[in-house]
Amino acid sequence: MTLTTRRVFLGAALAIAAAGPALARTRFDESDLFAHPGIVPWGEEAEDFSALTEDDWRARLTPDQFRILRQEGTERAGSSPLDDETREGIFVCAGCALPLFSSRTKYDSRTGWPSFWAPLENAVNTKPDRRLWTPRTEYHCARCGGHQGHVFEDGPRPTGQRWCNNGLALNFVARPQGA
Repeated sequence: MTLTTRRVFLGAALAIAAAGPALARTRFDESDLFAHPGIVPWGEEAEDFSALTEDDWRARLTPDQFRILRQEGTERAGSSPLDDETREGIFVCAGCALPLFSSRTKYDSRTGWPSFWAPLENAVNTKPDRRLWTPRTEYHCARCGGHQGHVFEDGPRPTGQRWCNNGLALNFVARPQGA
């Protein structure tokens, strides 16, 4: 390491250390969002989603949401405004409002779908998908079973994963102002 490189490194480290308290104040505690209207965390289910019939789901969802969530369809790339969503908050299942992803793990994968490098704990279940020429891993909401998308091993650090989600399968709950 050259002297110049070492100085730049040490200067950056000192700047990050000095900014630490300020950065901590600007972050929000995601657990606060779980009390926000529009989010139904585990243990607070208002109904048994496994008991809903196909007609019940059709009444709750738009036709496109039904096709994606209940029939494992997909939406056209670039069609979801959630792909461009950059505010702090939580992405919840459009079928049951279970929190699935934090905005902290969202990134621009340039695929045309909202993408994340990790789901929230216990939020999704996976299964093999062999419908196309190459095997993939499909994931569903752990509570209502709604199809969300596919996970690939071409994402950023720290996980190296890309959880590629259908925007219509999600709703976004923004961090409340002042939180």
